[in-house]
Amino acid sequence: MSTIHLSEQEQLRREKLAELIIMGIEPYPAPLYPVNSNSVSIKENYSEETKDQFQDVCIAGRIMSVRDMGKANFAVIQDAHGRIQLYLKRDDICPGEDKSLYDIVWKKLLDIGDIIGVRGHVFTTKTGETSVHVIELTLLSKSLRPLPIVKEAEGQTFDAVTDPEFKYRQRYADLIINPAVKETFIKRTKLINSIREFLNNHGALEVDTPVLQSIPGGAAARPFITHHNALDIPLYLRIANELYLKRLIVGGFDWVYEFSRNFRNEGMDRTHNPEFTILEFYTAYKDYFWMMETTEQLLEKAAIDVCGNTEVIVGDKTISFKAPFKRISIFDAIQEHTGVDVSRMNEEQLRSVCKQLHIAADATMGKGKLIDAIFGEKCEKNYVQPTFIIDYPVEMSPLTKKHRDKQGLVERFELMINGKEIANAYSELNDPIDQRERFEEQVKLSERGDDEAMFIDYDFLRALEYGMPPTSGIGFGVDRLCMLLTNNASIQDVLLFPQMRPEHRQEGADKPTE
Repeated sequence: MSTIHLSEQEQLRREKLAELIIMGIEPYPAPLYPVNSNSVSIKENYSEETKDQFQDVCIAGRIMSVRDMGKANFAVIQDAHGRIQLYLKRDDICPGEDKSLYDIVWKKLLDIGDIIGVRGHVFTTKTGETSVHVIELTLLSKSLRPLPIVKEAEGQTFDAVTDPEFKYRQRYADLIINPAVKETFIKRTKLINSIREFLNNHGALEVDTPVLQSIPGGAAARPFITHHNALDIPLYLRIANELYLKRLIVGGFDWVYEFSRNFRNEGMDRTHNPEFTILEFYTAYKDYFWMMETTEQLLEKAAIDVCGNTEVIVGDKTISFKAPFKRISIFDAIQEHTGVDVSRMNEEQLRSVCKQLHIAADATMGKGKLIDAIFGEKCEKNYVQPTFIIDYPVEMSPLTKKHRDKQGLVERFELMINGKEIANAYSELNDPIDQRERFEEQVKLSERGDDEAMFIDYDFLRALEYGMPPTSGIGFGVDRLCMLLTNNASIQDVLLFPQMRPEHRQEGADKPTE
């Protein structure tokens, strides 16, 4: 029979749990509890003029602190909205002669972390703090694991948990003890709602496309591979939803979008997670110039909706989302920051430039990847304010329409903010013959060892052969945009449950033993 090794505190809480059960107190009662208010609503609306409306409030939350005053106690509970102080007296909780229930349960058997429900009336203490005078208390959930201790004084938080290992692995505890973390994820939802509202109001249609795909198309990335038993075929977690959305443009939709959970089997760092969220949308009869203007409008609105202003603090910088944004070609950007004009160079010349600039380059990298490496190493970090990097070489953009005026380039932009790519957009390639040739070039790169080269999606080529109208498309990194608007430096801080290595439990820390 397996057992669990417990700390002293965990063992003590289990003993309290057993005592509660013996006393006939259900530690995990039926879920219905008649909450009729919350901490923030009470504190924002209670006053001498409105106190008659607060004579019978019922709230629930987690005990976060207790001050024992003998026959009375002060406690603080935290609900989904914030924190509020409680005032408890023995005579109110146990009005009869027998005060043992109060003394045993409240004094001995309840702990910080327990979830309780209380009824009572609101009042203001002598120190001016809005509080609930409790006349009835119900245990709703007994906590068997102590919370990390966080101290607050004079409006400041001390000893807050900052260890990333704890924060990301035990996000549930992180949310309990660090209120600012919750605000990040509330803002994330505001961001997505703002974007959705913008697109819906402009006539776009939200759609869903497959996560499991037979061809991992739409981007240059290494996919995750799985197997479908019934069909006996390999399937890939999507690296992008681009090709499916463009199939819908072929089918007659003028403007479609999707918030897509994508997966790429690549490295992890402060701006990369193997599972991430992308917004992509595609609009018929538009080009990348229109897309730049639309992007400016969308992000300006999002900044105002999330932050209340177009000026956003990111670390020690102030970033302005006020339109219009700067525009510069990728070749001009490289020349500006390296002094080298790479616009007419072939692959060997580019490889030589990489060597001169001490940029890693190997034999698998073609012309497009070499240019991308130079830009990424020497230029990207310099674009703090929103900047459109435009007019990429055709080798870097296998799904993009050739430039109408500039030989060898395509109509593409990447939006850089705070030194990172936030969005990638094209005038979409709708020539099926040109597209087939571009895919075939990707196959040659794959044969050279480039494991991020694109597959040929024959069904997508067939769709293009039916005819796709001139189209502009874009993909936004929702997680990176959220990092900017919430002033977080790591992508893991804007993902509720980022990927981590499996936990290696230490002996004595919840490790089952035979």
